[in-house]
Amino acid sequence: MPEGLGRAVAIAAGYYHSLALLSKRTVAAWGDDTYGETTVPAGLSNVVAIAAGDSFSLALQGNGTVAAWGDNFYGEGSVPPGAANVVAIAAGGYHSLALQGDGTVLAWGYNHHGQTTVPAGLSNVVAIAAGGEFSLALQADGTVVGWGDNDYGQSAVPWGIVNVVAIAAGA
Repeated sequence: MPEGLGRAVAIAAGYYHSLALLSKRTVAAWGDDTYGETTVPAGLSNVVAIAAGDSFSLALQGNGTVAAWGDNFYGEGSVPPGAANVVAIAAGGYHSLALQGDGTVLAWGYNHHGQTTVPAGLSNVVAIAAGGEFSLALQADGTVVGWGDNDYGQSAVPWGIVNVVAIAAGA
């Protein structure tokens, strides 16, 4: 992280860029800026969470809104107008996820493998994760739901996986 920015309380890594959420609830970014992924929007403040995709960045603000910057070729940075009361965010390769306070998931961006087609009836979600071209959701009952690319079994949750408390997704 560049010197003199303050204390980082969270970090996120994209393909060739990195983000830090600073203790003063602002964002520092460094690395490749080909698509503007490290050009943090002026005035961005009250940030409570960050996420980095391949060439784009997301920030969740304390008022439940999402800010996006960087590459938007597939719409990964086009936050839907209905995205409100967001409590968590995740950035995949070229898609974005938002968890709303009511336990529902919003998804937007690249959808070649169905990674932004949220399964019908998905509810009671408490955590989300976005992989390269797939998505995961953790439900309040400890079960995990996956959708999108499954070429390597990455979105097919093995039978018998229960009482899960956290999830993460890779490329």
